[in-house]
Amino acid sequence: MEAAALEGLLPELDRHLARFRDCFSRKEQRASLRVLVRGQLSGLERKSLEPIALEFGLPPRNLQQFMSQAGWDHDRVRAKTHEIIREQFDEADSVGIIDETYHAKKGDRTPGVQRQWCGTKGTTDNCTVTVHLALAAGESRCLVDSDLFLPEESWSNHRDRCRKAGIPDEVVYRPKWRIALELFDRSRGNGVRYGWLTFDAGYGMHSDFLTGLDQRGALYVGEVPGHLPGWTKPPPVMLKEHASRDRTGHPRAFPRVKVLPGGMHKAKSVESLTRRSPAFRSQGWTPFHVKDDSCGPVVWKAKEASFHLRTGGRDVGTPTRAHRLIIAQSVLETRVVKDRTHKPNAKNKKRRRQRAVKRELVTKYFVSNAPMSVPLARLLKVAFTRWVVERSFQDAKGELGLSHFEVRTYTSLIRHLILTAVSFLFLSRALRRRGGEKGGANDLSTPAGDGAADHPGLGPREALV
Repeated sequence: MEAAALEGLLPELDRHLARFRDCFSRKEQRASLRVLVRGQLSGLERKSLEPIALEFGLPPRNLQQFMSQAGWDHDRVRAKTHEIIREQFDEADSVGIIDETYHAKKGDRTPGVQRQWCGTKGTTDNCTVTVHLALAAGESRCLVDSDLFLPEESWSNHRDRCRKAGIPDEVVYRPKWRIALELFDRSRGNGVRYGWLTFDAGYGMHSDFLTGLDQRGALYVGEVPGHLPGWTKPPPVMLKEHASRDRTGHPRAFPRVKVLPGGMHKAKSVESLTRRSPAFRSQGWTPFHVKDDSCGPVVWKAKEASFHLRTGGRDVGTPTRAHRLIIAQSVLETRVVKDRTHKPNAKNKKRRRQRAVKRELVTKYFVSNAPMSVPLARLLKVAFTRWVVERSFQDAKGELGLSHFEVRTYTSLIRHLILTAVSFLFLSRALRRRGGEKGGANDLSTPAGDGAADHPGLGPREALV
């Protein structure tokens, strides 16, 4: 943010930070909070603690101690942030978005760092991963909550290493989908309300995650991978059987699906179901206008059918209640994929290699637990709201220095995530009040042909200059 723009917003920023006054017991801590947030909102190229401190004439150690050792209640700051979000984002159609982001780091002392897939660079590299829950409501958006993904082998199983980084013994490895459920529970416990939730296939691939949301009464529309198993019609389930052991003498587990000879009633992948099931083959595609971008209208076509997830193990998995399985396909956008029908062999390798790749229309699969009374257009609107979290990450990293942390303790990292959410909440609200956003969510209320609003990103620099 340009210096002149920030100076004009200082009175509003002070009112924003005054909401957190009771989270800090000393005036020096409140002063450090103001410097840190101003630094994140400033035009500094690098927004780690040292450049911020030097910019405002403070010894860097002051901010370092504020983040790592000072006795202020960051859990209370998080709860206060949730309170403000509850006041400003209380809309029935608000969409919570779950995703993770990656922070490239050097060395081995940053909590959670290891060589792993780094989406920021698109390759395997040294990085730390954080899981986030964002919220979009109308033209507003914010980062609700975040947590560190702690790798199992290199961190969680080495408690001495964790203790050196200040990671409490109770903080252990959790899969990202479980962290996401914890973020949802914590924010909802603090009063944040969600009309919907959405997420990508990395979370949708876990049936325990989907059933966990369903058990919590959360409406969701999430992307799932093509290999997710289930049924378009519920199969017969055996609660018990006269033969309590199978042919090998092992005890049978019940309840279980009664699979008949030839694989009848066996769960099929969603990719197979959308291609072969009569529930999908008997219906045509319905086009929907997703948005308008610089190249013109973006149109997808979709169809849906009833779907029952498989829960439990592969052999004893049982169906859930009826959900909705959606297949959506871009009308114009294509991608390169491997052609599985032509595998290279020793004979005629050159010709086979030429057939090894092909282009096909981009296809996505979504599962929702919404009742059938909710129109398909509404579900697609929720599903395609996921762009908001990607743009939020861009803004948080580019404008607020989300990935600029240079810390060696768990407390400092968690506090950095929380205070970045505080800064993002202020920035989003300030820009919205000044007309910084040009558009809101997509209009998918009707099939293609009725128009839809574009949804450019926050664009803080362009909006405030």
